[in-house]
Amino acid sequence: MSQHLKSITFGHSLVTCFAMTCAVAIPSLAGRGSAEVEFGMVNGGEEVISTSGDRQISGVYPHLTTYSQSRKDGTFFKQHHQECGIGAVIPWAEKLWMVTYGPHRPRGSDHKLYSIDTNLNMTIHSESVGGTPAARMIHAESEQLFIAHYAIDKTGNIRVIDPKKMPARVTAIMRHLTDPENYIYLYDMENMFYEVNVHTLEFNRLFEDPIPGYHGKGGFTSQGKVVVSNNGETESHLDRKEHWQVSQDFAVKGPEDRGCLAIFDGKTWEVIERKQYTDVTGPQGVAPTEGGKGDPVWAIGWDKRSLRLQVMEGGAFRTFLLPKGSLNNDAKHGWFTEWPRIRDVGEEELMMDMHGMFFKFPKAFTSANSAGIEPIASHIRYIPDFCFWNGKLVLATDEASIQGNPLVGQPQSGLWFGDFEDLKEWGPRNAAGSIYMNDSVVAGVSSAPFLMNGFPRRIVHLVADRPVAFTLQIDREGNGKFEDYKRIEVNGYTSHIFPKDLEVQWIRIQADQDCNATVSFHFSDDAYRDASEGIELFKALADLGDAKVQRALLFPNAQNRHLSVLAGMGSAYDFDHVDFVFNDLDGEPLARDCMSPPAKNGHGRSVTEEELGDKTLREFITPHAEFSVDEASVVLVSKENRGIVGKAGNRTVLRLPKGPAAYDEAFSFGHPRMHREVESERLMANIHGTFYEVPFWIVGQAPLYTKMRPVSTHNKQISDFTTWNGLLVLAGLKANAEESAHVYKSADGETSLWFGGIDDLWKFGKPVGVGGPWKNTDVKADVPSDPYLMTGYDKKTLELTADQDCTITVEVDIDHWTGFHRYRSFDVKAGEKVAHVFSEGFAAHWVRIRSDRDVQATAWLVYE
Repeated sequence: MSQHLKSITFGHSLVTCFAMTCAVAIPSLAGRGSAEVEFGMVNGGEEVISTSGDRQISGVYPHLTTYSQSRKDGTFFKQHHQECGIGAVIPWAEKLWMVTYGPHRPRGSDHKLYSIDTNLNMTIHSESVGGTPAARMIHAESEQLFIAHYAIDKTGNIRVIDPKKMPARVTAIMRHLTDPENYIYLYDMENMFYEVNVHTLEFNRLFEDPIPGYHGKGGFTSQGKVVVSNNGETESHLDRKEHWQVSQDFAVKGPEDRGCLAIFDGKTWEVIERKQYTDVTGPQGVAPTEGGKGDPVWAIGWDKRSLRLQVMEGGAFRTFLLPKGSLNNDAKHGWFTEWPRIRDVGEEELMMDMHGMFFKFPKAFTSANSAGIEPIASHIRYIPDFCFWNGKLVLATDEASIQGNPLVGQPQSGLWFGDFEDLKEWGPRNAAGSIYMNDSVVAGVSSAPFLMNGFPRRIVHLVADRPVAFTLQIDREGNGKFEDYKRIEVNGYTSHIFPKDLEVQWIRIQADQDCNATVSFHFSDDAYRDASEGIELFKALADLGDAKVQRALLFPNAQNRHLSVLAGMGSAYDFDHVDFVFNDLDGEPLARDCMSPPAKNGHGRSVTEEELGDKTLREFITPHAEFSVDEASVVLVSKENRGIVGKAGNRTVLRLPKGPAAYDEAFSFGHPRMHREVESERLMANIHGTFYEVPFWIVGQAPLYTKMRPVSTHNKQISDFTTWNGLLVLAGLKANAEESAHVYKSADGETSLWFGGIDDLWKFGKPVGVGGPWKNTDVKADVPSDPYLMTGYDKKTLELTADQDCTITVEVDIDHWTGFHRYRSFDVKAGEKVAHVFSEGFAAHWVRIRSDRDVQATAWLVYE
């Protein structure tokens, strides 16, 4: 959603339906469902105009998959359409409405407006003008839904604002300050601010770029002010300071100035904070009324330390801090935050989604009534919007993008339907964040409150540049009344694990003298997924001891929407996206015939004609070894080119836990795929039997392995994995795997695939492994080991041995920014083992080891 691409024009006309096709039910197991597709004439060509079906796998209905282009032949061919996220979903006029988006298309695109009825029949509307939209608001007075460039009345009639006349990547729609009965405001990603007449749809651009920052996100009106946000920073023409309605002093940027939270009172603009913010909303959410004009306003954002929640009451703001569940969204440009939201999900509380974690969010949240925010679960799915509709929680997705991603031919996304309680079966309540990161702290001044509620295990790491006493103060009830909890003397580094029975909503910190300080929290779950939970779900996947494996390589094809499947023994298939059957191919397809110009020329990682040549698709996508293994651990070279874990530059050697020894060598079918972008703008890595989530800084460039988090340990022979048709697809099944709701086999029985949801991966069980930075390693005095991953693991034990008496010091990275800090030193006698069990609740991102003298030593970590 971030690329600055050339605009196109897009016309539309009424659809004349003339043909029915694809009403085919799969001829195998009963109860697995079928799908139908209807085509019609759109703009002089045949396109999909509706779909229906009842096939459902792990909450996903594949017939509701959205694509950047809807041509009958399924070909994806158009530049500037490399993404197809679902930007907004909202119930209206007895249907679920949604829009898809492409990257930087303010003047329109081939993306669509959709509606889904209660029988899950989906209509693709002829009025579609595309673009890059994510805004939706129900205007109470006129009884209309405004979504993207569309106005939809209560009977479902659609009117359109022509994006060629009103170019905008519409990201927020707000009530008008002075005439809310007749007008609304529209805000876009370039910070453009429009006024629109709800009756005539005539518009007026009030401001072109009134505030600093870039990549506009949220907006909401209350208390006589419009509050807007953006979450990125750019040095290009897209942040046009000559149009700012605030001081030009903001052009002089501090090292952390990126993004903006601002207010407009109808006359004057004011910058509240130069931080990255996304959603801005209030208790009435997407359906605000005159009755809510005095409601509090909530804005969610982040900086490098933590999540930030701003609450506006009486025109003034109060800051609260929360931990991050993942680090996928942190990039300076702000592109990787496809609309974190706070929304009604049919429960007593609202739900907030931010940085890979769901939180309960009280509808009555204020600074004086702040109890009740608590984690629900972490997730992998990239969720631009969500809502409650037809008795179900609905999650939109930004799934398969081809921006810098040569392993996908066709951008596509789907919906997930389920119950609120289902989310609790997803990822653990693991999160981390900081109040300070080597920041200047003034004596006697309390920090902003940091969330503690709802996390079972909690530790705080404290670092200071001089001897200092920190007082930890807690708010037990969420009423803003803090009491002293504990005074901790710090001279360098120390940590404190909070009792599990400590009931507290918020915590804040106060130092007894001026200092530079780091205060970082790590929270973890006490109920990780057990591997036994996934035995039945994943029983078809090949175990490590299976000699016969139905391996395959996978590629979402750009030419037909099917999944290209390259099986063992040279077999090749297209897995049909409607019928869900394997269709034999006559021969091996060429890579260039399965891709499209936009895929070849994607932002970041481009594919050259020389690189493709006459390679078959199998040759092009066959994985190769991308990590190594020594006696100590998995060895991974991170090529990210920025300051990381205490080192500057690229090619940082990282070490990860090992799984079973079977992963040390290639399997009978070759190397399993190591990594793939299965949710847009982040990687899923499959390394030595464990899945990891890995952030990007720029799509198509080196991923940030230093900020990875483990998801689950599977210990299977998974040859390939991808997302397609809204589903996670895994290859590498047992030869005798039986068909089921999740397993589909070819007619010849030679090939089979597993289908599910991306967050089914948690059900493999918690991540485990063994290894360390040293194994009988010749160690030089005071030279630290390579960093070894610690984050995301449950029970942790360290074993140390050496061939001579020595002192071994353990250091931990607690925040990714301030380097390593001394955790503890151990006196090790020659030939004797020292075992250290980390206390329950102890957590850090990375660990490294050093010795005070030259020795041969082993530092072995067991994660279970």
